[in-house]
Amino acid sequence: MFKLQRDDAALCVRSEADIRALIDDVAQTDDPMRLIGALDEIARSRNMSQLARDCGLSRVGLIKALAPGGNPGFMTIVKVAQALGLRIVITAR
Repeated sequence: MFKLQRDDAALCVRSEADIRALIDDVAQTDDPMRLIGALDEIARSRNMSQLARDCGLSRVGLIKALAPGGNPGFMTIVKVAQALGLRIVITAR
């Protein structure tokens, strides 16, 4: 059985369509860890050093925040989303 490793998952996010599909999938869940995981996959498919600078974070800090078991604050999530060209929208159920 083939299992994707954490580093392999970012290879699946290559285009804007891939990003939209991933975000649309995550938006259907109420799992904040899935959101953080999706941001991590998208971030790792990009230039992590530049993304960290755009967020005002160190590269290591960004990697730790988005890693499994990381606990990024809401502002970090918003900054990462914005730097990736995404926005966070909260709606009523």
